Amino acid sequence: MFDVTRYAQVAETIAEAGRFLYGRGWSPATSSNYSARIDDNHIAITVSGRHKGELGAGDVMVVDLAGQPEQSQCRSSAETLLHTVLYNVFPDVGAVLHTHSVNATVLSRLVTEPFLTLEGYELQKAFPGHDSHETSLVVPVFDNTQDIPDLAERTGQWFRAHPDQPGYLIRGHGLYTWGRTMADCLRHVEAFEFLFECELATMRLR
Repeated sequence: MFDVTRYAQVAETIAEAGRFLYGRGWSPATSSNYSARIDDNHIAITVSGRHKGELGAGDVMVVDLAGQPEQSQCRSSAETLLHTVLYNVFPDVGAVLHTHSVNATVLSRLVTEPFLTLEGYELQKAFPGHDSHETSLVVPVFDNTQDIPDLAERTGQWFRAHPDQPGYLIRGHGLYTWGRTMADCLRHVEAFEFLFECELATMRLR
């Protein structure tokens, strides 16, 4: 069983994140899904189909780390397993955010390789382990699919082999990123969005 007080606190951080991300245009309408860790065995995650700028107490539910709901009257995001696999791979992760910005969606379609490599940007230092613009930040790009268990397995395998990467793109879909806290995770979203916009601007100038 999970701690109800802790759940309420976590649900509020998710709702606040939703308002911020919707306000920046990175989670339009009912797109996107967000989660945060409650304890070693449970996470709070957005209920499927809810407007992310208007999240309330009934729009965040609890699932275990196998993706099974603790509240039978609710249905979690169809992409729940893409969240739970990250909590299982990274025990120190406290929040996961999936956004659907224009920059992330368009860039993921333009990148033909299985990776986007970001180099030479000062803002790379927003991510753990990157203390210089001289490092390379590799962002894997996975092909989109409706087979979420398969995608969860593939992403899990990749990040077990590459544990230092802070996010990935799904082609034509959007960004997944995570952090120890919700504040860390939101910082990662902002940094990725800036870097993606820089990449797209550079492409237009070529």
